[in-house]
Amino acid sequence: MKEPLVFVKTFFVIIILLSSLTVSSLPTDTNQGRKKVVHVLEDDTGAVIVQTAPGKVVTHRGGSITLPCRFHHEPEDTDPERIRIKWTKVTDSLQFEDVFVALGRQQRVFGVYKGRVFPAYSGANDASVIIQNVTLDDYGRYECEVTNDMEDDTGIVNLDLEGVVFPYYPSEGRYKLNYHQAEDACKQQDAILASHSQLHKAWLEGLDWCNAGWLEDGSVQYPISHPREQCGRRDTPAGVRNYGYRHKEDEHYDAFCFTSKLSRVYYLKRFKKVNYAEATKVCTRDGSVVAKVGQLYAAWKFQLLDRCEAGWLEDGSIRYPIVNPRSRCGGSHPGVRHLGFPDKKFRLYGVYCFRQTNNEAAGAVDMTNSPTDGAKGRWNRSSSSLNATLVI
Repeated sequence: MKEPLVFVKTFFVIIILLSSLTVSSLPTDTNQGRKKVVHVLEDDTGAVIVQTAPGKVVTHRGGSITLPCRFHHEPEDTDPERIRIKWTKVTDSLQFEDVFVALGRQQRVFGVYKGRVFPAYSGANDASVIIQNVTLDDYGRYECEVTNDMEDDTGIVNLDLEGVVFPYYPSEGRYKLNYHQAEDACKQQDAILASHSQLHKAWLEGLDWCNAGWLEDGSVQYPISHPREQCGRRDTPAGVRNYGYRHKEDEHYDAFCFTSKLSRVYYLKRFKKVNYAEATKVCTRDGSVVAKVGQLYAAWKFQLLDRCEAGWLEDGSIRYPIVNPRSRCGGSHPGVRHLGFPDKKFRLYGVYCFRQTNNEAAGAVDMTNSPTDGAKGRWNRSSSSLNATLVI
């Protein structure tokens, strides 16, 4: 008869604890007044309760963002030096990438996160981390795990980016890319393969494209806003068509890429049109480079770049961005117009250039404020601190 009483007592203790945890303790950009406890693991020796932000946190490329995670541990007198905090990135294919781990004052940051990820330090029970100079690859799902001896709890934080989805195919033509080639093609155009949620959001905003393309999870899909016979039949409803998961090496499609802002694209005014080689030279002389497709889309979306003049891009394509549609500029809808891949010797077009800042050219990572010894992955708060390799 003792076990039910213990369970009931523990249950009411947890309810009281949860009532004291609200999202008001999290950053102001989360939804106030809501709370979400992902999981509670308990027994007679105590419990760790983790609370993370409901929904998602949003930033843009180049920005900084806090991944919120707070915890409460029982009993109250638990030694804080015995609390282990671990952040991991989880992909759709259930692969796990270590980001950050701390045990008391000992901390370690991993891989591409070195010099960019730091603990928030906003309170004794705060396991939040800050990501600086956010990159496109930072997009995704993160797991915050807090361990107190043998007890643990885990919460999930979704990091979203403000951005734009665009379809892409190379100069060789349509349906020429397997999954890995599509992934590389997006990276070459300053982008990553889009996720399903990003493509779905783009469809809600009006994206209509009749060619199927790879997404980052290995599926092949395409968005249709205006059903028609050649795009899955006219009598089918609008939506995102899904071919399912395809063979990543043997099957070939286009790609749907995603990029975020951090773009300084401009049309270089000249009296004469240029061929591709000349376009490269004139951008270089102007202190820039020929813009990539993803950079032009980001400029169209976030700079509101509107130019009714066709110009060369880095991949050899000819495009131009239209924010305010007019009849002489390619139709009644906003977007980035694509005129194909002409012979690079033609002197029929202008050029779109991209100018990097000094920080972007250097990778925008300031290692002087990094709390880790990058060579050995050790935490060193001061010259007199104890170095200790953390077990993850």
